[in-house]
Amino acid sequence: MPARTKGTPHVSPTGTPADDQAADPRSGRPTSKDVAKLAGVSQSTVSLVHAGKWPGRVSERTVRAVNEASAALGYRPNQAARHLRLGTTRTVLLVVPALTNPFFGAVHTGASHAAAARDFSVVVYPSPVAAGAERTPVASPFAAAHTALDGVLASSTAVETLSDLLGTAGPGAGLPLVMLDSQPGAGAPTANIAIADGMSALTTHLLGLGHRRVARLCAEIDSWTFASREAAFRDAVRAVAGTETDHARTPLTIPDATAAALTLLDGPTPPTALVCDDDVLAVGAYKAARARGLRIPEDLSVTGIGDVAFATVLEPELTTVSLPAHELGEAGMSALLDLLDGRSPDDVSLPAELLLRDSTAPPRA
Repeated sequence: MPARTKGTPHVSPTGTPADDQAADPRSGRPTSKDVAKLAGVSQSTVSLVHAGKWPGRVSERTVRAVNEASAALGYRPNQAARHLRLGTTRTVLLVVPALTNPFFGAVHTGASHAAAARDFSVVVYPSPVAAGAERTPVASPFAAAHTALDGVLASSTAVETLSDLLGTAGPGAGLPLVMLDSQPGAGAPTANIAIADGMSALTTHLLGLGHRRVARLCAEIDSWTFASREAAFRDAVRAVAGTETDHARTPLTIPDATAAALTLLDGPTPPTALVCDDDVLAVGAYKAARARGLRIPEDLSVTGIGDVAFATVLEPELTTVSLPAHELGEAGMSALLDLLDGRSPDDVSLPAELLLRDSTAPPRA
């Protein structure tokens, strides 16, 4: 067999470019040979154009001719054959707790945008194990994750399901892994939001308004991001003498948050401000306040974290911390793809922004 020339597409023994080997001629599917004939160029030129390797080798006029011919014929390169030849699937897995939460929907959008810009596809997998629920074995949707995927981007709140999901002995074992909302320096590269700074700013804002009975609705989720919120809240209230605190832990649902908030409001010394770990919990706080005839913010200040769409639909609009979910997905995916390219990405921390709206005010005298 003659030696391959650098830049020349691999050709099968039948003379068909490798990208088309998997195509069945009887299916009527157009091939690179058909495109070459219509465009008046060689098959190798067609392969160069579709592989993005044409600059400096093929004129822009020829590129336009190939693209127009491809569009006219409905031709697409056989990516499966190309990826098999290169030993890569150009597919990565995104594991999140749930897509029903608007935050993780935005993370997925950002991750997919970053992946598409570098010619990767994303398979999203919402964790089938609810936070705080007893873990049960999870069947992997992949017969062999190491052959179906190139890498994994996962939220810390879903990391415990990875070993079951991928059929490995530990989280992401054997596959490049980048973690979202996870403790830096614990192993895999991380992409985080400076959530502690956001909670600190939020709590300091309430203390600055004069609140000294401040309770917290805590998400009943054991993860780094929620532990960071708790530590930041405690540090902020310790800095102001005479501050009384209480808390109630709750699953991340509106009915559960409502019940937890009612428990706090019905206590012997009800709070004048409720700090919620998430905007979803803040909705529960609103419902509890109205059930007890309390006005927000005149009788009770309420804050959230997330700045999801309904934060400005609530009446009054919710004071919260904006979390750049889309940018987090982009940063995490970029780090993973850098890892796949052989680079060592730095840990990323994105800023959280305090948004002051109408749900907070000084306590009544």
